[in-house]
Amino acid sequence: MNATLALRQYQVVDVQSQIYQASPHRLIQMLMEGALTRMYQAKGALERGQMAAKAQLIGKTIYIVGGLRDSLDLKSGGELAERLAALYAYMHMCLLQANLHNDPGKLEEACDLLQVIKSGWDGIEPQV
Repeated sequence: MNATLALRQYQVVDVQSQIYQASPHRLIQMLMEGALTRMYQAKGALERGQMAAKAQLIGKTIYIVGGLRDSLDLKSGGELAERLAALYAYMHMCLLQANLHNDPGKLEEACDLLQVIKSGWDGIEPQV
């Protein structure tokens, strides 16, 4: 068996194991981490002129940000959930613009916003 293929399979199994064992709070952290990782990778692909990779990575990020937005409980979350939904919608727009116009500034803006949200989310963990 190819060593690279074996490593990828191990990583898939490891991630699946982490997902099954994670609390809802940790699952949101994992989504945010995944989105940030893909944004960093997309920025690198953009800098290297790898447009197909950039588009694929931004597409995956958009999908994750949509999942974060969809996970909000707008009924129970009140104004905070509504504001987060608006921020996720704005990030979505930034990511679309970054992809369409090869704009690293819009990619960075979305990344900065998600880092702020993630830092707040990470700060509430001990209270959960």
